[in-house]
Order: sequence, then structure tokens, then C-alpha cells
Amino acid sequence: MPKRGVSQSEIVEVIQTGELFPAKLGRTGRFKVFQFDSIYEGKFYQQKRIEVIYVEENNKIVTVTVYARYGKWEE
Repeated sequence: MPKRGVSQSEIVEVIQTGELFPAKLGRTGRFKVFQFDSIYEGKFYQQKRIEVIYVEENNKIVTVTVYARYGKWEE
């Protein structure tokens, strides 16, 4: 997570309030766009889109992977 610039609280927020998108292998995908207005790897970005792929096992959510994309998606 730190390598991709994503915090645990952001992952929880994406799972709780993010928009669903199709994921492979019976997994669930959700994404959310966050206002970022900061520098990541030497470049300024306005927003950060976080995608979380997860599964539900035994009434628990298990995160499979997290993607962070930096840019601008929303006005």
C-alpha cells in the first residue's frame, strides 16, 4: 500500500462507499476518486483514483490487490 501511495483508511472508504466495477474470478471491484492536489513521484496531480479488488470469505473482506492511478477524472 505505501508503495502505491494508498492508506488503509482510503481502502476502507473505497470498499464502503466506492462504485462497483466488474472484476475477474468472482471477485468484487470498487473504485473511488479522491482529491489529491499533491506531488507523487515528482509530479503534481489533482486527483487519485483508487481501485480495490477483494473477496468476501467467512463474513470477512480480504483485499486481493489495490491500484492507485494519479491524474484528473472529475470536475
